[in-house]
Amino acid sequence: MRNTFGHIFTLTTFGESHGAGIGGVVDGMPAGIAVDIDFIQAELDRRRPGQSSITTGRQEGDRVEILSGVFEGKTTGCPIGFLVRNSNQRSGDYENVREVYRPSHADYTYTQKYGLRDHRGGGRSSARETISRCVGGALAKLALRQLGISVTAYTSQVGNISIDRNTISLK
Repeated sequence: MRNTFGHIFTLTTFGESHGAGIGGVVDGMPAGIAVDIDFIQAELDRRRPGQSSITTGRQEGDRVEILSGVFEGKTTGCPIGFLVRNSNQRSGDYENVREVYRPSHADYTYTQKYGLRDHRGGGRSSARETISRCVGGALAKLALRQLGISVTAYTSQVGNISIDRNTISLK
């Protein structure tokens, strides 16, 4: 598993689903970028589980804390450290799968690659690791916004169900 992504703008992630928290360090962010914490939180809220019937029912009130690299609402040019504390982990809920690999999870693959298994929700291979990617992406969007660049994405097809691209209005 790679923990650092990027070359000029890098994101290094840390944490496990049942540890104290999930976080990251962004390096390469230019100085002077206005940091809109509400925007970052809104991006993080988009990935939060418990918002539909096809996700986990856990209510995770994930709140991002900026630890370094921001002063008076602007980036300093130094690495930006951030943390989202885990507050709703119930490790005991996973005792029944201590010796069983869960279908559609990375439990087995992770064990084969690293020789270690964290049965408490997948540990480092949990989907909670995407928290760091969301925050890092939000910071990148803030830097791009200053250059007049926006990022838009959508799903055009799932299986054999697709939408007519000519009817989509991207604003």
